[in-house]
Amino acid sequence: MLHPKLRRGTTQLTDAASGILWGVSRPPEARPRRLADLSGTNPDRLSGISDGIFAVGMTLLVLGLVVPVLYGSSTTEGQLWQALRDLGPNVLVYTMSFITLGIFWLGQGTQISHLTRSDRHYMWIHLVFLFSVTMVPFSTALLAHYFWLKVALVEYWLNIVLLGATLFAGLEYGLSANLFREENKREIAVLMRGRILIAQSLYAVATALCLIFPTWVSIALIILIQLNYALAPRLPILGRF
Repeated sequence: MLHPKLRRGTTQLTDAASGILWGVSRPPEARPRRLADLSGTNPDRLSGISDGIFAVGMTLLVLGLVVPVLYGSSTTEGQLWQALRDLGPNVLVYTMSFITLGIFWLGQGTQISHLTRSDRHYMWIHLVFLFSVTMVPFSTALLAHYFWLKVALVEYWLNIVLLGATLFAGLEYGLSANLFREENKREIAVLMRGRILIAQSLYAVATALCLIFPTWVSIALIILIQLNYALAPRLPILGRF
C-alpha cells in the first residue's frame, strides 16, 4: 500500500499529464478564438461599403467635366461650341470610366450574392478591390488630359488590371475557403473565371495596340469591349461569359 504523500504526488502527476494531453489533442474549435477570427464575417457590411464607394467613385468622375471659362457676355456661339468640342475627350473618357465601374460593380455584386459567409481575409481582398475603385477618378482625369500619350493609357489599363486581379483573387479565395453556396458553385466558378480572364485579356490586347497605332485606337477598342459586357449580346464564346 502506497504512502499517502506518495499517492497524492502520483495523482497530481497523472492530472497534470492528462491536462497536457488534452491541451495538445483538443479539437481546433475548442481553442480560444482571437478577435481577428470574429471580424469580417458579415457579408452585408461588404455590400454596404462597396455600394457607397462605387457611388462616390461614379460621382467624382463628373468633376473632370469642367464648364469652359470664356469671355463672359461677349462670348459668341462659335466660341462656346468650340470649347464644348474641346471637352470631347473628357466626355468620352468619363463615359468609358462610368461603364467600367458599372461592369465591376455588377461583377462584384454577383460574386457577393453567392456568399453563405465571409471572413477577414475575403474582406481585405475586397477592400483592396475597393481601393482600386477609388483610383478610377484619378486614372480617368489623367487619360482625359493626356489621351494622346501612351503612359496615360497604360496607367488607366493598370487600374483595370488591379480591379480584375483583386476580383479574381476574391473568387479563388472564396472557393478555397468554402465561402460560397454549394448550389451551382462549380458552374458559377467557371462563368466568373471566364468573364474575368477573357475581359482582362481583351483589355490587354487593346492597350498593347497603342505601341503600333495612335492611342485613340486603343481607347475605341476598350469602349467596344465595355459595351459588349454592358449590353451582353449573345456572341460566340464571349456571349457565355
